[in-house]
Amino acid sequence: MHYNVIIIGGGPSGLACATALAEHQKEVLLLERKSRFGPKVCAGGITWSGLLTKVPPHLIEKQFHVQHVITPFQQARIIEKDPIIATVNRTNLGRHMAEKAKKSGVDLRASCQLTQIHHENKQLVFEDKENGKEYIAHYDILVGADGATSKVRKHLGLTTESLGVGINYQYPATAEKMEWHLDWTTFRNGYGWIFPHHDSISIGAYADRRQMTPAALKAALLAWSEKQGYDLSRLQPRAELVNHDYQGWNFGDIFLVGEAAGLASGLTGEGIYPAIVSGEIIGNHIADKGTDLQQMERLIAMHQVHSRMVRRTGKNRILTSLLFETITLLLRTKALSFKKLEMAH
Repeated sequence: MHYNVIIIGGGPSGLACATALAEHQKEVLLLERKSRFGPKVCAGGITWSGLLTKVPPHLIEKQFHVQHVITPFQQARIIEKDPIIATVNRTNLGRHMAEKAKKSGVDLRASCQLTQIHHENKQLVFEDKENGKEYIAHYDILVGADGATSKVRKHLGLTTESLGVGINYQYPATAEKMEWHLDWTTFRNGYGWIFPHHDSISIGAYADRRQMTPAALKAALLAWSEKQGYDLSRLQPRAELVNHDYQGWNFGDIFLVGEAAGLASGLTGEGIYPAIVSGEIIGNHIADKGTDLQQMERLIAMHQVHSRMVRRTGKNRILTSLLFETITLLLRTKALSFKKLEMAH
């Protein structure tokens, strides 16, 4: 098998990149190790400034014109004319993006695990887990879209030191308020969230792994959620690493997109927007070197702002508390727009 481009990973970044390439009449193979496209641990929030206006209405579960930001000392209630954030189901989003990629001509293959990369010959080996057979495929360009533990990234020799941890529970109930809890006494320089979906509530927490281990974060989340009135002890948690260790995206004839490139926010864990935007832009760039990269440059600049904030707040709790309380005060007094904190800014 020979393809112009082979993409490893069928999340939003890989599917966006594949669709962009196929629309340029490139022959594209996309390999996804899971049996379905889309499922991932995620609070499912997308912003108006980012993707909300681009997502088909039927994928949106709930929209919120009001955001509640809560710290140990104060609360901010942010109200906007347009919806600030909406929630989407990641499985439904993945299914929609996969259908679009397939219609564009992408060769999509689920349950396929990358086992070897022989870049000197521009070929790779993958196993189809459904039939147990191995296949060899040749490429001109290889794209790593395989998330926080990317094999393509490792093949390039890149280390991954800056990682976040996200833990999520889907609580079987409904709610109306979307809440961000900047509780530095519990989550250090991370936060807890309560994000209502159509028929459940996403309750979770995110923190920099250098500040809290997954086990410590889970224990803190369970104790905190009980204080909020939610008993999560009988529910099954789902956890995911969040790679925010950005070291570049263009490596000649190998490219990295989304979390494989470390483009998720280290501050908030936001990943859907940088995944789709980087996938689209890099796909267009591979097909046409004259593609405007200004949006990519803005994304990287905002990523660097978030990374600096994570490094500074990680030094001590006093600095973390001062930053979180100041941000919340500025939001409460309307001296700071919520949009200024988004990766899409």
